[in-house]
Amino acid sequence: MKAAVVQGLHVPLAVENIPDPTPGAGEVVIQVGRCGICGSDLHMTEDPAFGVSAGSVLGHEFAGEVVAVGTGVERIAMGDLVSVVPLKSCGHCPTCLAGEPAWCPQMALQGGGYAQYAATNERQCVILPKSASIADGAIVEPLAVALHGVMLSGLTAGDKVLVLGAGPIGLAVAYWARRLGAAKVVVQDLATFQAERAAAMGATGFVVDPHEPVAASDRALGGKADIVFECVGVPGLIAQAIDQVRIKGSVVILGLCTRPDSFVPFVALSKEVRLITSAFFKRQEYEAALDALDAGSAEPRLLVTDTVPLDAVPQTFEGLRRRTHQCKVLIAP
Repeated sequence: MKAAVVQGLHVPLAVENIPDPTPGAGEVVIQVGRCGICGSDLHMTEDPAFGVSAGSVLGHEFAGEVVAVGTGVERIAMGDLVSVVPLKSCGHCPTCLAGEPAWCPQMALQGGGYAQYAATNERQCVILPKSASIADGAIVEPLAVALHGVMLSGLTAGDKVLVLGAGPIGLAVAYWARRLGAAKVVVQDLATFQAERAAAMGATGFVVDPHEPVAASDRALGGKADIVFECVGVPGLIAQAIDQVRIKGSVVILGLCTRPDSFVPFVALSKEVRLITSAFFKRQEYEAALDALDAGSAEPRLLVTDTVPLDAVPQTFEGLRRRTHQCKVLIAP
């Protein structure tokens, strides 16, 4: 099969022919229909901390058709269209049984979506409802990541929300915040590329002011935010978010930052700000994101700005390292 394969850190991917996967016990093979390119994939090819080496196949936001079934598989059948929960786990520890495979001692991130076929465990498959497309199945994961952050925030109806970063996660956070009752949702970014998309997904305002970001967000919200979601992962934004949130407000950190950062603890302490970190999602949140698509919610589908063939992945992948009008790009292997 064809796959876009990692060649090493700071080296473009290359499309190669590699062996087809075969299903082990409890596994199925998916013919990948769509796979999203995630910002974390870009990080993985730049930072050795992620442990990605030459020969790896990235891609954890994927959906497709089941084309092979291993021994012991009972719930999934040939021909089923599924979205893959990209969290490998043991399946029987307390956290797995609670729907939180991210905290299983055996958790590992599922990759393989940048290819024509990928093997995965049966329990990681969520059957797509008839109303959901293969492309819908590929955007469930980022929607679930955003929903998890919003649920951890303690958001209540009427809250004023500030979202730092207009990437797919930031826009998905804006969508969920409005859907769950926020009165105002302002997205703040360094460029206007996603302003119209943010409004279409529920944002009530969009702010670009790199020189006075705190004053700009205060004006847009009519005061300090009740909750600030940091969805970028750039040093300095936690400190900025603390300045932008109200007394006893919450700052939720979803941005993936692998560099040292700092803020003055007294500034947060003097306002009793709650600092909350958010990673991954619960199985229930993954299914809730799919339910929103099944119910006909069109806004999440606005995240998708392009679909490219597998042969175009290396060039597209490198292009996404620079800010453009693109939001979520899907691969059609």
